[in-house]
Amino acid sequence: MNRKIKLLWDFRGPDASETAKHHARHLADFIKKESLALNITGYADITTLHSVAYMVVEEIKMMQIRDALLPHRGEVYEEKIS
Repeated sequence: MNRKIKLLWDFRGPDASETAKHHARHLADFIKKESLALNITGYADITTLHSVAYMVVEEIKMMQIRDALLPHRGEVYEEKIS
C-alpha cells in the first residue's frame, strides 16, 4: 500500500487565512493540470495569525511534486474514519 503525504504551506500574519485560501485554489489547479490521482487539497486556520494550505500526494510522487512546488513541510496523511 502506498502511503499518502500531506504537503503544507504555512502563512502567517493578519492576511494568513485569505492567502492560504488563495494558495489552495492554485494547488487544486495544479492537481487538475497534472492529472494527479489524488484530489485532496484545502486550507485550515491554525490560529488567527497562522493558516496553512495543503495538498495530499502519493508518496511515490512526493519528491517530484515537492521539487516543483516547494512546500514548507510535509507529514504522513491519515484519513479520518467517521
